Amino acid sequence: MYDPLKHQTPGRGEPYPASYWADSSGSAPMDDGSINSDISVDVAIIGSGYTGLSCALHLAEQHGIKSHILEANQTAWGCSGRNAGFILKSTGRKPYSSMIKQWGKETARGIYNEVCQGVKTVNQLIDRIHQQTDIDCEPQSKGYLRVAHKASMVKKLYQQSKLLEKEFGYSTEILSAEQIKKQYFDSQDAFGAIRFSDGYGINPLKLAWGYQQLARQAGVKIHPGSPVTNWQQNESKKQILHTPSGIVTADKVVIATNGYTPKGFHAAVDNRTLPVLSQIIVSEPLSGSQLAETNFLTDNVVMDTRALKYYFRKLPDNRILFGGRGAISGKDADDPYFANRLLKILRKSFPPLNSINFDYSWSGWISVSLDDLPHICQADQQGDVFYSMGYCGNGVSFAVQAGKRLAERVAGIEIPDIPFYSKQLPKFPFAKFRRVGQWGYFHYGMVKDRWL
Repeated sequence: MYDPLKHQTPGRGEPYPASYWADSSGSAPMDDGSINSDISVDVAIIGSGYTGLSCALHLAEQHGIKSHILEANQTAWGCSGRNAGFILKSTGRKPYSSMIKQWGKETARGIYNEVCQGVKTVNQLIDRIHQQTDIDCEPQSKGYLRVAHKASMVKKLYQQSKLLEKEFGYSTEILSAEQIKKQYFDSQDAFGAIRFSDGYGINPLKLAWGYQQLARQAGVKIHPGSPVTNWQQNESKKQILHTPSGIVTADKVVIATNGYTPKGFHAAVDNRTLPVLSQIIVSEPLSGSQLAETNFLTDNVVMDTRALKYYFRKLPDNRILFGGRGAISGKDADDPYFANRLLKILRKSFPPLNSINFDYSWSGWISVSLDDLPHICQADQQGDVFYSMGYCGNGVSFAVQAGKRLAERVAGIEIPDIPFYSKQLPKFPFAKFRRVGQWGYFHYGMVKDRWL
Protein backbone atom coordinates (compact mmCIF):
# COMPACT_ATOMS: atom_id res chain seq x y z
CA MET A 1 0.00 0.00 0.00
CA TYR A 2 1.16 3.56 -0.69
CA ASP A 3 2.98 4.91 2.36
CA PRO A 4 3.46 8.71 2.60
CA LEU A 5 6.58 8.33 4.75
CA LYS A 6 8.19 5.93 2.27
CA HIS A 7 7.03 6.86 -1.22
CA GLN A 8 7.40 9.99 -3.30
CA THR A 9 4.21 9.44 -5.30
CA PRO A 10 0.81 7.86 -4.60
CA GLY A 11 0.78 6.51 -8.14
CA ARG A 12 -1.09 7.61 -11.23
CA GLY A 13 -4.68 6.80 -12.08
CA GLU A 14 -4.94 4.12 -9.39
CA PRO A 15 -8.46 2.71 -8.92
CA TYR A 16 -10.49 3.21 -5.77
CA PRO A 17 -9.83 0.71 -2.96
CA ALA A 18 -12.20 -2.24 -2.67
CA SER A 19 -14.35 -0.48 -0.08
CA TYR A 20 -18.05 -0.57 0.67
CA TRP A 21 -18.31 3.02 -0.58
CA ALA A 22 -16.66 2.33 -3.92
CA ASP A 23 -18.74 -0.80 -4.40
CA SER A 24 -22.12 0.75 -3.51
CA SER A 25 -21.89 4.29 -4.90
CA GLY A 26 -22.25 3.65 -8.64
CA SER A 27 -20.23 5.44 -11.31
CA ALA A 28 -18.09 8.50 -10.64
CA PRO A 29 -19.26 11.79 -12.19
CA MET A 30 -17.56 13.37 -15.18
CA ASP A 31 -14.20 15.09 -14.78
CA ASP A 32 -11.91 17.00 -17.13
CA GLY A 33 -9.39 14.28 -17.91
CA SER A 34 -5.69 14.14 -17.17
CA ILE A 35 -3.34 17.03 -17.91
CA ASN A 36 -2.10 16.27 -21.45
CA SER A 37 -0.35 19.52 -22.43
CA ASP A 38 1.43 22.49 -20.89
CA ILE A 39 -1.01 25.00 -19.40
CA SER A 40 -0.93 28.21 -17.35
CA VAL A 41 -3.43 28.75 -14.56
CA ASP A 42 -4.18 31.29 -11.86
CA VAL A 43 -4.48 28.72 -9.08
CA ALA A 44 -3.47 25.05 -9.03
CA ILE A 45 -4.89 22.92 -6.24
CA ILE A 46 -3.09 19.65 -5.53
CA GLY A 47 -5.50 17.02 -4.24
CA SER A 48 -9.19 16.42 -4.95
CA GLY A 49 -10.45 15.52 -1.50
CA TYR A 50 -12.84 17.61 0.57
CA THR A 51 -10.29 20.37 1.17
CA GLY A 52 -9.27 20.83 -2.45
CA LEU A 53 -12.81 20.60 -3.81
CA SER A 54 -14.13 23.07 -1.23
CA CYS A 55 -11.28 25.50 -1.89
CA ALA A 56 -11.92 25.37 -5.64
CA LEU A 57 -15.68 25.76 -5.25
CA HIS A 58 -15.40 28.75 -2.93
CA LEU A 59 -12.69 30.38 -5.05
CA ALA A 60 -15.02 30.23 -8.05
CA GLU A 61 -18.30 31.16 -6.41
CA GLN A 62 -17.22 33.70 -3.82
CA HIS A 63 -14.11 35.26 -5.35
CA GLY A 64 -14.48 34.80 -9.10
CA ILE A 65 -11.19 32.85 -9.32
CA LYS A 66 -11.15 29.73 -11.48
CA SER A 67 -8.75 26.97 -10.49
CA HIS A 68 -7.48 23.62 -11.77
CA ILE A 69 -7.36 20.63 -9.42
CA LEU A 70 -4.50 18.18 -10.00
CA GLU A 71 -5.25 14.71 -8.64
CA ALA A 72 -2.82 11.80 -8.80
CA ASN A 73 -5.50 9.11 -8.93
CA GLN A 74 -9.29 9.60 -8.65
CA THR A 75 -11.46 12.21 -6.96
CA ALA A 76 -11.46 11.49 -3.20
CA TRP A 77 -9.12 8.52 -3.70
CA GLY A 78 -7.52 9.33 -0.35
CA CYS A 79 -9.16 9.70 3.04
CA SER A 80 -12.15 11.67 1.68
CA GLY A 81 -13.43 8.55 -0.05
CA ARG A 82 -12.38 6.02 2.61
CA ASN A 83 -13.57 7.45 5.93
CA ALA A 84 -16.55 6.39 8.05
CA GLY A 85 -18.73 9.32 6.96
CA PHE A 86 -19.21 11.01 10.36
CA ILE A 87 -20.37 14.64 10.19
CA LEU A 88 -19.35 16.02 13.61
CA LYS A 89 -18.72 19.34 15.30
CA SER A 90 -15.06 18.55 15.80
CA THR A 91 -11.61 18.64 14.31
CA GLY A 92 -8.15 17.77 15.51
CA ARG A 93 -7.66 15.89 18.79
CA LYS A 94 -7.20 18.70 21.29
CA PRO A 95 -10.07 18.90 23.82
CA TYR A 96 -11.74 22.22 24.58
CA SER A 97 -10.67 22.01 28.22
CA SER A 98 -7.03 22.06 27.08
CA MET A 99 -7.73 24.94 24.67
CA ILE A 100 -9.20 27.00 27.50
CA LYS A 101 -6.17 26.34 29.70
CA GLN A 102 -3.72 27.20 26.92
CA TRP A 103 -5.39 30.15 25.18
CA GLY A 104 -8.31 31.25 27.34
CA LYS A 105 -12.06 31.10 26.90
CA GLU A 106 -12.34 33.69 24.14
CA THR A 107 -10.02 31.80 21.79
CA ALA A 108 -11.66 28.48 22.63
CA ARG A 109 -15.06 29.98 21.79
CA GLY A 110 -13.67 31.28 18.52
CA ILE A 111 -12.51 27.78 17.64
CA TYR A 112 -15.84 26.27 18.67
CA ASN A 113 -17.74 28.78 16.53
CA GLU A 114 -15.51 28.01 13.55
CA VAL A 115 -16.11 24.28 13.93
CA CYS A 116 -19.87 24.90 14.12
CA GLN A 117 -19.63 27.00 10.99
CA GLY A 118 -17.95 24.05 9.29
CA VAL A 119 -20.94 21.80 9.95
CA LYS A 120 -23.27 24.55 8.75
CA THR A 121 -21.27 24.89 5.53
CA VAL A 122 -21.42 21.14 4.90
CA ASN A 123 -25.17 21.02 5.56
CA GLN A 124 -25.74 23.85 3.10
CA LEU A 125 -23.63 22.16 0.43
CA ILE A 126 -25.43 18.83 0.92
CA ASP A 127 -28.74 20.62 0.35
CA ARG A 128 -27.31 22.07 -2.86
CA ILE A 129 -25.98 18.69 -4.00
CA HIS A 130 -29.45 17.18 -3.62
CA GLN A 131 -31.05 20.13 -5.44
CA GLN A 132 -28.52 20.68 -8.23
CA THR A 133 -27.13 17.20 -9.00
CA ASP A 134 -28.33 13.63 -9.32
CA ILE A 135 -26.26 12.48 -6.32
CA ASP A 136 -27.84 11.30 -3.08
CA CYS A 137 -25.31 11.62 -0.25
CA GLU A 138 -27.44 9.30 1.90
CA PRO A 139 -27.58 11.37 5.13
CA GLN A 140 -28.89 9.36 8.07
CA SER A 141 -30.82 10.57 11.09
CA LYS A 142 -29.26 13.21 13.32
CA GLY A 143 -27.45 12.08 16.45
CA TYR A 144 -23.94 11.28 17.68
CA LEU A 145 -23.29 9.18 20.79
CA ARG A 146 -20.03 9.47 22.68
CA VAL A 147 -20.05 6.26 24.71
CA ALA A 148 -18.12 5.48 27.90
CA HIS A 149 -16.34 2.18 27.28
CA LYS A 150 -15.92 1.56 31.00
CA ALA A 151 -17.61 2.83 34.16
CA SER A 152 -14.76 5.14 35.14
CA MET A 153 -15.20 7.17 31.93
CA VAL A 154 -18.84 8.12 32.65
CA LYS A 155 -17.86 10.95 34.99
CA LYS A 156 -15.46 12.39 32.38
CA LEU A 157 -18.21 12.40 29.77
CA TYR A 158 -20.55 14.23 32.12
CA GLN A 159 -17.80 16.77 32.81
CA GLN A 160 -17.44 17.31 29.07
CA SER A 161 -21.19 17.85 28.81
CA LYS A 162 -21.13 20.47 31.57
CA LEU A 163 -18.20 22.30 29.95
CA LEU A 164 -19.97 22.47 26.58
CA GLU A 165 -23.09 23.88 28.24
CA LYS A 166 -21.24 26.38 30.43
CA GLU A 167 -18.70 27.73 27.94
CA PHE A 168 -20.47 27.38 24.60
CA GLY A 169 -24.17 27.13 25.43
CA TYR A 170 -24.36 23.70 23.76
CA SER A 171 -26.58 21.12 25.44
CA THR A 172 -25.98 17.39 25.14
CA GLU A 173 -28.31 14.64 26.28
CA ILE A 174 -26.96 12.46 29.09
CA LEU A 175 -27.74 8.77 28.69
CA SER A 176 -27.43 5.98 31.22
CA ALA A 177 -26.34 2.48 30.29
CA GLU A 178 -29.96 1.35 30.56
CA GLN A 179 -31.17 4.12 28.24
CA ILE A 180 -28.57 3.19 25.65
CA LYS A 181 -29.65 -0.44 25.86
CA LYS A 182 -33.37 0.31 25.50
CA GLN A 183 -33.31 3.20 23.01
CA TYR A 184 -30.22 2.67 20.84
CA PHE A 185 -28.37 -0.69 21.06
CA ASP A 186 -27.41 -3.35 23.56
CA SER A 187 -23.61 -3.32 23.82
CA GLN A 188 -21.34 -4.89 26.42
CA ASP A 189 -19.09 -1.82 26.21
CA ALA A 190 -21.58 0.99 26.87
CA PHE A 191 -21.65 2.30 30.46
CA GLY A 192 -23.18 5.69 29.70
CA ALA A 193 -23.03 8.32 26.98
CA ILE A 194 -23.60 11.89 25.97
CA ARG A 195 -25.58 12.44 22.80
CA PHE A 196 -25.00 15.34 20.43
CA SER A 197 -28.10 16.24 18.44
CA ASP A 198 -26.45 17.42 15.22
CA GLY A 199 -23.92 14.76 14.20
CA TYR A 200 -24.89 12.20 11.56
CA GLY A 201 -23.65 9.66 9.06
CA ILE A 202 -23.30 10.06 5.31
CA ASN A 203 -21.82 8.32 2.27
CA PRO A 204 -18.40 10.04 2.18
CA LEU A 205 -17.53 9.16 -1.42
CA LYS A 206 -20.85 10.39 -2.78
CA LEU A 207 -20.36 13.55 -0.71
CA ALA A 208 -17.05 14.21 -2.48
CA TRP A 209 -18.62 13.46 -5.86
CA GLY A 210 -21.34 15.97 -5.04
CA TYR A 211 -18.73 18.63 -4.28
CA GLN A 212 -17.06 17.74 -7.58
CA GLN A 213 -20.26 18.32 -9.52
CA LEU A 214 -20.89 21.67 -7.80
CA ALA A 215 -17.30 22.74 -8.46
CA ARG A 216 -17.43 21.83 -12.16
CA GLN A 217 -20.75 23.67 -12.49
CA ALA A 218 -18.90 26.72 -11.16
CA GLY A 219 -16.16 26.38 -13.79
CA VAL A 220 -13.51 24.43 -11.89
CA LYS A 221 -11.38 21.99 -13.92
CA ILE A 222 -10.62 18.65 -12.27
CA HIS A 223 -7.77 16.53 -13.64
CA PRO A 224 -7.40 12.95 -12.31
CA GLY A 225 -4.37 10.87 -13.20
CA SER A 226 -2.16 13.97 -12.92
CA PRO A 227 0.31 13.58 -10.04
CA VAL A 228 2.78 16.39 -9.41
CA THR A 229 6.14 14.69 -9.87
CA ASN A 230 8.37 17.76 -9.64
CA TRP A 231 7.86 21.29 -8.33
CA GLN A 232 10.00 24.32 -9.08
CA GLN A 233 9.76 28.10 -9.01
CA ASN A 234 11.05 29.98 -12.06
CA GLU A 235 12.80 33.35 -12.29
CA SER A 236 9.41 35.09 -12.62
CA LYS A 237 8.28 33.59 -9.30
CA LYS A 238 5.80 31.32 -11.05
CA GLN A 239 5.14 27.86 -9.62
CA ILE A 240 6.11 25.14 -12.12
CA LEU A 241 4.33 21.82 -11.51
CA HIS A 242 5.44 18.85 -13.58
CA THR A 243 2.95 16.07 -14.29
CA PRO A 244 3.62 12.99 -16.44
CA SER A 245 2.00 14.48 -19.57
CA GLY A 246 2.24 18.22 -19.13
CA ILE A 247 3.61 21.14 -17.12
CA VAL A 248 1.28 23.41 -15.15
CA THR A 249 2.50 26.97 -14.57
CA ALA A 250 0.55 28.56 -11.74
CA ASP A 251 0.49 31.94 -10.03
CA LYS A 252 -0.57 30.29 -6.78
CA VAL A 253 -0.66 26.70 -5.48
CA VAL A 254 -2.74 25.09 -2.74
CA ILE A 255 -1.51 21.85 -1.14
CA ALA A 256 -4.62 19.86 -0.23
CA THR A 257 -3.15 16.37 0.11
CA ASN A 258 -3.36 16.02 3.93
CA GLY A 259 -2.62 12.41 5.02
CA TYR A 260 -1.62 11.42 1.47
CA THR A 261 1.14 14.02 1.06
CA PRO A 262 4.16 12.21 -0.46
CA LYS A 263 7.59 12.10 1.12
CA GLY A 264 9.66 15.22 0.40
CA PHE A 265 6.78 16.95 -1.40
CA HIS A 266 7.36 20.54 -0.22
CA ALA A 267 9.58 22.09 2.45
CA ALA A 268 6.60 23.83 4.10
CA VAL A 269 4.96 20.53 5.06
CA ASP A 270 7.81 18.01 5.21
CA ASN A 271 8.11 16.30 8.61
CA ARG A 272 5.14 18.25 10.00
CA THR A 273 2.49 15.51 10.13
CA LEU A 274 2.28 11.85 11.02
CA PRO A 275 0.22 9.73 8.60
CA VAL A 276 -1.71 7.16 10.64
CA LEU A 277 -3.72 4.27 9.23
CA SER A 278 -7.35 3.90 10.22
CA GLN A 279 -9.00 0.54 9.52
CA ILE A 280 -12.67 -0.08 8.70
CA ILE A 281 -14.73 -3.20 8.25
CA VAL A 282 -18.34 -3.46 7.06
CA SER A 283 -20.25 -6.52 8.20
CA GLU A 284 -22.68 -8.73 6.40
CA PRO A 285 -26.25 -7.38 6.60
CA LEU A 286 -27.76 -8.14 9.99
CA SER A 287 -30.78 -10.43 9.96
CA GLY A 288 -34.03 -9.49 11.64
CA SER A 289 -33.21 -11.70 14.61
CA GLN A 290 -29.72 -10.21 14.96
CA LEU A 291 -31.16 -6.71 14.93
CA ALA A 292 -33.69 -7.72 17.57
CA GLU A 293 -31.18 -9.53 19.79
CA THR A 294 -28.78 -6.55 19.76
CA ASN A 295 -31.71 -4.09 19.93
CA PHE A 296 -29.91 -2.11 17.23
CA LEU A 297 -32.57 0.57 16.82
CA THR A 298 -30.42 3.52 15.79
CA ASP A 299 -28.43 4.69 12.82
CA ASN A 300 -26.82 7.45 14.89
CA VAL A 301 -23.02 7.56 14.68
CA VAL A 302 -21.10 6.24 17.68
CA MET A 303 -17.60 6.69 19.06
CA ASP A 304 -16.19 5.48 22.37
CA THR A 305 -13.88 7.06 24.94
CA ARG A 306 -10.81 4.89 24.42
CA ALA A 307 -7.44 6.48 23.70
CA LEU A 308 -7.40 4.08 20.71
CA LYS A 309 -10.98 4.76 19.71
CA TYR A 310 -13.51 2.49 18.09
CA TYR A 311 -16.37 3.94 16.09
CA PHE A 312 -19.39 2.45 14.37
CA ARG A 313 -22.77 3.05 12.74
CA LYS A 314 -25.58 1.02 11.22
CA LEU A 315 -25.74 1.55 7.47
CA PRO A 316 -28.97 1.85 5.45
CA ASP A 317 -28.81 -1.81 4.41
CA ASN A 318 -28.44 -2.97 8.05
CA ARG A 319 -24.72 -3.64 7.87
CA ILE A 320 -22.48 -2.44 10.71
CA LEU A 321 -19.55 -0.24 9.82
CA PHE A 322 -16.89 -0.64 12.52
CA GLY A 323 -13.54 1.13 12.63
CA GLY A 324 -10.41 1.67 14.67
CA ARG A 325 -6.64 1.90 14.33
CA GLY A 326 -4.87 0.00 11.57
CA ALA A 327 -1.27 -1.00 10.87
CA ILE A 328 1.63 1.34 11.53
CA SER A 329 3.25 1.09 8.10
CA GLY A 330 1.87 0.78 4.59
CA LYS A 331 3.59 -2.55 3.99
CA ASP A 332 1.46 -4.11 6.76
CA ALA A 333 -1.81 -2.39 5.81
CA ASP A 334 -3.31 -5.44 4.12
CA ASP A 335 -2.41 -7.87 6.90
CA PRO A 336 -5.75 -9.55 7.78
CA TYR A 337 -4.87 -9.29 11.47
CA PHE A 338 -6.14 -5.71 11.65
CA ALA A 339 -9.54 -6.38 10.11
CA ASN A 340 -9.94 -9.55 12.17
CA ARG A 341 -9.08 -7.61 15.33
CA LEU A 342 -11.96 -5.22 14.62
CA LEU A 343 -14.28 -8.14 13.95
CA LYS A 344 -13.31 -9.67 17.30
CA ILE A 345 -14.13 -6.42 19.11
CA LEU A 346 -17.44 -6.08 17.25
CA ARG A 347 -18.43 -9.63 18.24
CA LYS A 348 -17.37 -9.05 21.85
CA SER A 349 -19.37 -5.83 22.07
CA PHE A 350 -22.46 -7.48 20.62
CA PRO A 351 -22.50 -11.18 21.65
CA PRO A 352 -25.52 -12.06 19.43
CA LEU A 353 -23.23 -11.26 16.49
CA ASN A 354 -20.65 -13.88 17.49
CA SER A 355 -20.93 -15.65 14.15
CA ILE A 356 -21.09 -12.59 11.91
CA ASN A 357 -18.35 -11.86 9.36
CA PHE A 358 -17.40 -8.86 7.30
CA ASP A 359 -17.85 -8.34 3.57
CA TYR A 360 -15.54 -5.33 3.23
CA SER A 361 -12.26 -4.25 4.78
CA TRP A 362 -10.03 -1.31 3.88
CA SER A 363 -7.74 1.28 5.42
CA GLY A 364 -6.70 4.87 4.80
CA TRP A 365 -4.27 7.48 6.02
CA ILE A 366 -5.30 10.28 8.36
CA SER A 367 -2.98 13.19 9.12
CA VAL A 368 -2.00 13.79 12.76
CA SER A 369 -0.24 17.00 13.75
CA LEU A 370 2.19 17.36 16.63
CA ASP A 371 -0.10 19.80 18.49
CA ASP A 372 -3.30 17.87 17.70
CA LEU A 373 -4.70 20.76 15.63
CA PRO A 374 -5.30 21.33 11.93
CA HIS A 375 -3.41 24.21 10.33
CA ILE A 376 -4.57 26.26 7.36
CA CYS A 377 -1.69 28.53 6.39
CA GLN A 378 0.26 30.50 3.85
CA ALA A 379 3.39 28.42 3.34
CA ASP A 380 5.82 31.00 1.94
CA GLN A 381 6.69 34.65 2.46
CA GLN A 382 5.82 35.45 -1.12
CA GLY A 383 2.21 34.43 -0.56
CA ASP A 384 1.93 32.02 -3.49
CA VAL A 385 1.76 28.65 -1.71
CA PHE A 386 -0.88 27.58 0.83
CA TYR A 387 -1.76 24.37 2.66
CA SER A 388 -4.30 22.77 4.98
CA MET A 389 -3.69 19.53 6.87
CA GLY A 390 -3.61 17.86 10.26
CA TYR A 391 -7.30 17.10 10.84
CA CYS A 392 -6.38 14.10 13.03
CA GLY A 393 -9.21 11.97 11.66
CA ASN A 394 -11.94 14.59 12.25
CA GLY A 395 -12.01 16.27 8.86
CA VAL A 396 -15.24 15.27 7.11
CA SER A 397 -16.96 18.53 8.01
CA PHE A 398 -14.06 20.77 9.00
CA ALA A 399 -12.05 20.10 5.82
CA VAL A 400 -14.80 21.91 3.90
CA GLN A 401 -14.53 24.91 6.21
CA ALA A 402 -10.75 24.74 5.86
CA GLY A 403 -11.11 24.80 2.07
CA LYS A 404 -13.37 27.84 2.34
CA ARG A 405 -10.79 29.65 4.49
CA LEU A 406 -8.00 28.59 2.12
CA ALA A 407 -9.94 30.24 -0.70
CA GLU A 408 -10.13 33.45 1.34
CA ARG A 409 -6.38 33.31 1.97
CA VAL A 410 -5.69 32.84 -1.73
CA ALA A 411 -7.98 35.77 -2.52
CA GLY A 412 -6.18 37.96 0.03
CA ILE A 413 -9.08 38.22 2.46
CA GLU A 414 -8.49 38.35 6.21
CA ILE A 415 -9.69 35.27 8.11
CA PRO A 416 -10.37 34.70 11.85
CA ASP A 417 -7.39 35.04 14.18
CA ILE A 418 -7.44 31.63 15.84
CA PRO A 419 -4.60 29.09 16.20
CA PHE A 420 -5.85 27.01 13.24
CA TYR A 421 -5.09 29.92 10.93
CA SER A 422 -2.35 31.90 12.64
CA LYS A 423 0.28 29.24 13.31
CA GLN A 424 2.27 26.97 10.98
CA LEU A 425 2.28 23.23 11.45
CA PRO A 426 5.01 22.48 14.02
CA LYS A 427 7.77 20.11 12.97
CA PHE A 428 8.05 16.72 14.62
CA PRO A 429 11.28 16.48 16.59
CA PHE A 430 13.37 13.48 15.52
CA ALA A 431 10.95 13.13 12.61
CA LYS A 432 12.59 9.98 11.26
CA PHE A 433 11.50 8.21 14.46
CA ARG A 434 7.83 9.27 14.28
CA ARG A 435 6.65 5.71 13.89
CA VAL A 436 8.65 4.55 16.89
CA GLY A 437 6.71 7.12 18.89
CA GLN A 438 3.47 5.95 17.31
CA TRP A 439 4.24 2.35 18.26
CA GLY A 440 4.90 3.47 21.82
CA TYR A 441 1.65 5.45 21.98
CA PHE A 442 -0.35 2.49 20.69
CA HIS A 443 1.02 0.29 23.45
CA TYR A 444 0.44 2.98 26.07
CA GLY A 445 -3.11 3.37 24.76
CA MET A 446 -3.82 -0.34 25.10
CA VAL A 447 -2.71 -0.23 28.74
CA LYS A 448 -4.63 3.00 29.43
CA ASP A 449 -7.85 1.78 27.83
CA ARG A 450 -7.86 -1.42 29.83
CA TRP A 451 -6.38 -0.50 33.20
CA LEU A 452 -6.21 3.27 33.75
